[in-house]
Amino acid sequence: MSKIWFITGSSRGLGRQFVEAALDRGDKVAATARDTQSLADLVADHGDAILPLRLDVTDKAAVNEAVKRAHAHFGGLDVVVNNAGYGLFGVVEELGETDIRDQFETNVFGALWVTQAVLPLLREQGSGHIVQISTIGGVTTFPTLGGYHASKWALEGLTESLAKEVAGFGIKVTLVEPGGFATDWAGSSAVLAEPMPVYDGVRAAVAKQFESAVLGDPVAAGRALLRIVDAAEPPLRVFFGSMPLEIIPGIYADRLKTWADWAEVAVEAQG
Repeated sequence: MSKIWFITGSSRGLGRQFVEAALDRGDKVAATARDTQSLADLVADHGDAILPLRLDVTDKAAVNEAVKRAHAHFGGLDVVVNNAGYGLFGVVEELGETDIRDQFETNVFGALWVTQAVLPLLREQGSGHIVQISTIGGVTTFPTLGGYHASKWALEGLTESLAKEVAGFGIKVTLVEPGGFATDWAGSSAVLAEPMPVYDGVRAAVAKQFESAVLGDPVAAGRALLRIVDAAEPPLRVFFGSMPLEIIPGIYADRLKTWADWAEVAVEAQG
């Protein structure tokens, strides 16, 4: 059976590929973007199977209206993908108040507003799948991305609680944690804090660390998401790309070792 999707941040990058993958196999998609003109070619190719919706996910009232319109238009919702988001680049000392608040407004509150808007509909039908697009940066960190990491770690915590809360209603929840992909996430989509020269060496070290990174194919990510939403028992967390598979196990092993090394202090602290 075909599925009905609601996907935010559909104009480019991974969001665009998620929309195309769903449409190409005959599903229906309510695709949101700040500028729906970016979806005009998909409308031309797929007609009524796609409903383009202009949406800024930081506008809670607009989110509620968009969800209601999509549900009424297609008669239901099966898969909700919170993909809208962007990267904030800057060391912690450089982050301005507006920088970090805007980051959370989109990456955390935007996903929260969409999630809250769809939950009553999914509970009523007793089914549905909420997919939160997180990142490898939701389980580990890199210098110069502290604000971005903070938003994604917040999304991860919010989502893990959500999964436990809604499982009894037949609603599935998945965190997709991509590594690096060939999108403009670090390009025109990014926001850069005002740099402080004292941290130029940190930025140079990070750039060198990633200069040989192999980026994933966004088209392949679209196909991979289909496998997740079609699974009878989808995972709470899943990596996209080889980068997380290469670095995260070692990071978790180090965390476990540190906790074990300091277990005596942990017990002492209990009193």
